Amino acid sequence: MAAAGPDGDGFAGIRSEFGLPSQFPDPVLAEAEKAVAGWERGDSHDREDATDLPLVTIDPPGSKDLDQAVLVATRPGGFRVQYAIADLGGFVSPGGPLDAEVRRRGQTMYLPDGNVPLHPTVLSEDAASLLPGQVRPAALWTIDCDGDGEPVSARVRRALVRSVRQFDYETVRADVRSGNPHPSIAALPALGRLRRERAVQRGAVELQLPEQEVSPDGRGGWRLALRPRTEVDAWNAEISLLTGMSAAAMMLEAGVGVLRTLPDPENGAVQWLRRSARSLGIDWPREMEAAGLLAGLDPRRPEALALFMDATRLLRGAGYTVFDGTTPGLVTHAGLGAPYAHVTAPLRRLVDRFGAEICLSLSAGRAVPDWVREALPHLPRLMELSDALASRVDRACLDQVEAWVLGDQIGREFDAMVLRSDGGTAEVFLTDPPVIAKCDGDGLPEGERIRVRLVEADARIRRVRFERVERG
Repeated sequence: MAAAGPDGDGFAGIRSEFGLPSQFPDPVLAEAEKAVAGWERGDSHDREDATDLPLVTIDPPGSKDLDQAVLVATRPGGFRVQYAIADLGGFVSPGGPLDAEVRRRGQTMYLPDGNVPLHPTVLSEDAASLLPGQVRPAALWTIDCDGDGEPVSARVRRALVRSVRQFDYETVRADVRSGNPHPSIAALPALGRLRRERAVQRGAVELQLPEQEVSPDGRGGWRLALRPRTEVDAWNAEISLLTGMSAAAMMLEAGVGVLRTLPDPENGAVQWLRRSARSLGIDWPREMEAAGLLAGLDPRRPEALALFMDATRLLRGAGYTVFDGTTPGLVTHAGLGAPYAHVTAPLRRLVDRFGAEICLSLSAGRAVPDWVREALPHLPRLMELSDALASRVDRACLDQVEAWVLGDQIGREFDAMVLRSDGGTAEVFLTDPPVIAKCDGDGLPEGERIRVRLVEADARIRRVRFERVERG
């Protein structure tokens, strides 16, 4: 089921409402072009040559801003991960127009009709992107793990790399299922599974919620689809998490850095979740932690999806913690069960560039640059603002498409599942089309399937509302 925007204007209204920039200022573009010209001349090529590593990328289809390239191999007693991260160090001059604009933006905003990039596309989709067959600057991590998937050493250095293939998740999944994975990631399933086991042991909270995706329908409209989280998604994410945890350990040992932190759940949150599980008919042994229960649930089951939604209460309050000389009181991310730092997505997220510079300096035995230290106190606020904006933009785009798709369906009945109930309203989930919306009705039971009727689909205010159909 699909629909176009009013008068074919797509998401222009959302871009205007949230003040999203449509272009970069001329001085910013000029600096980016100059930096690319310098790269092409070889100005910043005094790096380790690691172009012989057969790195590959795994990203959604059509992606051009490729932050990471990976090679996972076995070694005696364990695994070796080579993880190349796009390096902006040779392109962004501290204190220049480009640096100022990137700080203002904070992160790339993704909309169905095109993104609002953090960096000019001459960098993010070309000269700095780890595109296949191209020599690119990178922060190259080498992480050795033991046979249980635990890291035993980690280092990072500036290098030249060249990805040999660009994969998407479904292609990797099909190759693994057929028993013919690319040699560069043949060991990824084994290490990925081990890292998932370690995550559960640490108490990491994994919410296996499917993702709503918006894509063109090929006829000038938009399609809503549901993308379940696959094993390949999880394995690939574990490599990024492993790198972020290694970065955090490096920062904490040196006493300087910026961590992604999340406090432990508020008093009563886990007890509340236990009551929710009981009402959903989910057996939760008293001795089992929340992480173990959630990891063992089948996301295809309605009661599991309802509990995953409820478990989002355990993940509230994430932020960034900076330190320089004194270890802060909060250093862990409760959702991951370990200290963690963002360093693997510098093309798309501001803080990663600073985290990378810290780790590159520490790994080389050099002092962290003054410009990085001076920026640290400002990073939490900059990221807080951009994270909040990105969340609002994402939700607005989904709400808009849901209203468009259902605009001519007023009065129609649908099968739905109750995700969350609160008094006289609830949040329900439809699978066809995949919509999450409010539903009126008293005592709607979480995790149960009900029949609902569409009573509102207003594209002007991006609101969709249902009511429960009482069975006679």
